[in-house]
Amino acid sequence: MTGKIPEELIEQIRSQSDIVDVISEYVQLTKRGRNWFGLCPFHGENTPSFSVSQEKQIFHCFGCGAGGNAFTFIMDIENIPFVNAVAKLGTSLGIHIDIQKDSMQKSAGNYSKSDENMLNAHEFAAEFYHHLLMNTEEGEEALNYLLKRGFTKEDIETNGIGWSLSSWDTLSILLQREGYDLDEMTESGLIIKRENEQSYFDRFRSRVMFPIRDEFGKIIAFSGRILHQTGNDAKYLNSPESPIFHKSQVLFNLDKARGTIRKTGQVILMEGFMDVLATNQAGIFNAVATMGTSLTPQHITKLKRLVEKVIICYDGDNAGQEGAKRAAELLQAEKLKVEVAVLPDRLDPDEYIRKYGPDSYKKILDKPQSYIAFSMMHARRNKNFQFENDILQYIQEVLEELVGKSPVERDLYIKQLASETNISEDAIYTQYRKLDAEQAKIIKRNYQKDGQTVDTVIKQKKKLTATDRAERLLLSHMLYNADVVDRILNSTNPQPFVHDEYAAVFVRLIGFYEEHETADYQRFLEILDDSVLRKIVMEAALSERDPEHMEAEIADCIKHLEKYGIETEINKLTHDFKEAEKMHEHKRALEIAQQIINLRKSLSAI
Repeated sequence: MTGKIPEELIEQIRSQSDIVDVISEYVQLTKRGRNWFGLCPFHGENTPSFSVSQEKQIFHCFGCGAGGNAFTFIMDIENIPFVNAVAKLGTSLGIHIDIQKDSMQKSAGNYSKSDENMLNAHEFAAEFYHHLLMNTEEGEEALNYLLKRGFTKEDIETNGIGWSLSSWDTLSILLQREGYDLDEMTESGLIIKRENEQSYFDRFRSRVMFPIRDEFGKIIAFSGRILHQTGNDAKYLNSPESPIFHKSQVLFNLDKARGTIRKTGQVILMEGFMDVLATNQAGIFNAVATMGTSLTPQHITKLKRLVEKVIICYDGDNAGQEGAKRAAELLQAEKLKVEVAVLPDRLDPDEYIRKYGPDSYKKILDKPQSYIAFSMMHARRNKNFQFENDILQYIQEVLEELVGKSPVERDLYIKQLASETNISEDAIYTQYRKLDAEQAKIIKRNYQKDGQTVDTVIKQKKKLTATDRAERLLLSHMLYNADVVDRILNSTNPQPFVHDEYAAVFVRLIGFYEEHETADYQRFLEILDDSVLRKIVMEAALSERDPEHMEAEIADCIKHLEKYGIETEINKLTHDFKEAEKMHEHKRALEIAQQIINLRKSLSAI
């Protein structure tokens, strides 16, 4: 399972990796007592049920059951095989591991073969485009354009920027030569199929090519910028939605920004990927951007797992500020701390940096407006305080934002409201208390209707049956003591488990103990390529067992599972007996009846 990686090197990487540091790259963790907690990255939740033990070097989610160590976390979060996870953690420790390129594929259990082909094709296309930009005469003009825009060659290399040729089908021909199915490539968005013809042409031609990566660094799409805009050609052309590219889920640059986001404790949210690249050029590396779509719940979920604070920096024009207000409201509703950096002169971040320079830009990002201050500024727009209706509307909009905020914020901004509108603080407070009471009634009504709030309850997990508990406890003893497996194999019932998943774990555990003399459930977890089986193992490993009464517990589990197996078979035969009688198959019915009698005798003998 480990390919050519020596066991001693795996153990070195395991011992040098701190699981808290590893997981903190993906999940915002807070220490409570001896363990660390955060929002589980494997299922949606509002209350942290994801626990990390630094002492044991394991993680476990009490909500969905996911669990394991640093290696299996990387396997699960990035959908990669064990050897890739070892290589990735090794790289973070300065230990280079050279593994075969084909082993770097996504594991088949997580991506379809078609999806894998699309991902590989995008990697191939990106390398081709980058080569054209950096090493050919055709790419020279585009390279000079980028250098004039402030991109260094290091920036270009880091981001894998490229150039697409003006010819109609260069990439299509190359992909076909590489053995890719062109219909699949059409679905991926790289090429287009001509209507009523069995021929194809490249989607991107004569454009500077910017790769779009997912949060794990896999290229899933492109955005191409035209150099000379003529006619109706769009300035930017983006890949369409595809099986591997969903705009509602992608935050540009998250793969590169994650480390800085973690260190700074905040993320800068932008509208466009060029703004992010310009921000990186200014020496700021915790920026991400949506891909031509409004902020979505999927985007917010990714951000919540990483940070508590989001700084929004959208374009300075009206459309940008409207977008910033919508995004701020969504983030605020999810209990994130939101601030807004407002750019003057209706400029976007890229334009502002080129006009005023990185230092001026950094000052704006260092002193963003609070959510309430930005909301007040937004509410003042297009209002004339010489008109009573505008004043009343302004006060109403601001007070709606203040409901539920801290007393300090409330007092500060009500004073500001009174100063701006010449309305007394007492009058504004009266209106505020009325709004506050109305909001409290709504919350109470919703609470009574739902019976419980989402934020205070972790979803109830499926209640374990006695059979579930018996299988879990028996597996737990097996994980901690290899002799238990040998004893079962030499018994009259060498496969005691009744559920297929447990039986599958048992078969793999037998193989593990043939190679490893001592019990080590964490090492066993690493050889399992199925995340469902890893959950079963983790739940069993963490379940309570009594080593002092091991023999009695094992005997009870085996007895229960034997009874369950016999009872299940009796139920099945009873059904078959009724069907046989219904069909007047009397001889078969008698045979089944005798089988049932024999099984009931064996059941009473247990």
